Amino acid sequence: MEWQVIIVLFGSFFLFLGLGVPISFAIGIASLLTVMLSLPFDAAIAVISQKMASGLDSFALLAIPFFILAGNIMNQGGIAIRLIEFAKVLGGRLPGSLAHVNVLANMMFGAISGSAVASAAAVGGTMAPLQKKEGYDPAFSAAVNITSCPTGLLIPPSNTFIVYSLISGGTSIGALFLGGYIPGMLMGLSLMLVAGFIAKRRGYPVSPKPSGSEVMKKTWDALPSLSLIVVIMGGIIGGIFTATEASAIAVVYTLLLAVVFYREVSIKQLPSIILESVVTTSIVLLLIGASMGMSWAMANADIPYMISDALVAVSDNPIIILLIINVILLVVGIFMDMTPALLIFTPIFLPIAMDLGMDPVHFGIMMTFNLAIGICTPPVGSALFIGCSVAKVKIDKVVKPLLPFYAVLILALMLVTFIPQLSLALPQFFLGY
Repeated sequence: MEWQVIIVLFGSFFLFLGLGVPISFAIGIASLLTVMLSLPFDAAIAVISQKMASGLDSFALLAIPFFILAGNIMNQGGIAIRLIEFAKVLGGRLPGSLAHVNVLANMMFGAISGSAVASAAAVGGTMAPLQKKEGYDPAFSAAVNITSCPTGLLIPPSNTFIVYSLISGGTSIGALFLGGYIPGMLMGLSLMLVAGFIAKRRGYPVSPKPSGSEVMKKTWDALPSLSLIVVIMGGIIGGIFTATEASAIAVVYTLLLAVVFYREVSIKQLPSIILESVVTTSIVLLLIGASMGMSWAMANADIPYMISDALVAVSDNPIIILLIINVILLVVGIFMDMTPALLIFTPIFLPIAMDLGMDPVHFGIMMTFNLAIGICTPPVGSALFIGCSVAKVKIDKVVKPLLPFYAVLILALMLVTFIPQLSLALPQFFLGY
């Protein structure tokens, strides 16, 4: 009976995905079919509906629509070009300077907007013509942009950590936000090392040294945007407001910045920005609600414990088990987008990781890092498609240049997995976690 439940749940889920059913509906229908193995149809409908509704009844989830709205305001507020100019100040004298600028700009813009796809489009769309003009191979430029745009998913504020906090049973959002800084910067710096090595070998040019006045102007222009992170994290660390309250403050701050300070967004544009945010929020929350139903169905059938027993049967060595989990998640990331993968596999693997003595903050950051690699990989990587589109490069041309970047990302993932302090040092220092 137990294996029958697993076959029905995951078999029907992947069948519906293969048929092109939207992932939220695929999750919901698969969960319903699984519950129907033990309950009548009417009772199964009632249970899944109740779990979906109760799963969305969370104060922490209010942060998601606010951060999405703040990100959309920032995306249209002229932020990208200012951060790119500031990134030139930081990385402009390194070999292959425009590649380093691309990575640094993605780290900053991704953190502010909270979206890897928006970062790939905004930063990549600006950098691709500049790099082409300087003689960079378009496929190499696209590979740098594609692999660096997910860095903002680890550097807070991040909606991904909010979702993980909910699905993991209330892991501290503040601790997750702080814990993401070092792994996020490690991700970006590792990409810069590879990009610099390739750029130096190919002889890509170094940007001219900016004058002192240019440095001051570009820093001043970017400072209000970067201050958003300081306001949010300073308030959370100082106990002034919660992560949810911080999201509302982020909306007010970005409105003032985009409408009053930068004057890149007009009052007439706000209804369309709000509507876009509502649509995105609806998609995310429907996905979360459906995944709550699947989580209950899995827990009711003891699926996490069955998988845990299967892993322990393979090996009782924690290193081997964590390697297996990482390999499974890397494979999952190839075929599934980040949010549904997080929602489905956190209830399965988190209990196993905690049994090994792994902190839930550490595991959440490891899982986010892992799945961030997945959005850069074919065949369904959203960052891959956007990055190739803005660079005007075919996917088959960019796969080979991506390989060394994939390799260093996996190496960085192993460091994050097996060195807990990379994720826990800042939460312990600032929050006493």
